[in-house]
Amino acid sequence: MKSILWFAVGVAAGFAVAHQVNRTAEGREFFAGLDAKARAFGRAVAEGYHAREAELRAAEAPSVAGR
Repeated sequence: MKSILWFAVGVAAGFAVAHQVNRTAEGREFFAGLDAKARAFGRAVAEGYHAREAELRAAEAPSVAGR
């Protein structure tokens, strides 16, 4: 139970610090860059997932047609 409390305190402190940093021009620039990188990473993961899914479906297609 104690670890959950410390986790919650850490999350709240992190949120408060991030909110204060975001009030500055440098902070907004930092978070905008971080957001762009996170979105690019998410797009790359999604593209990789869809490419692999297409590969698996293409490999499965001849097996299904041969039944």
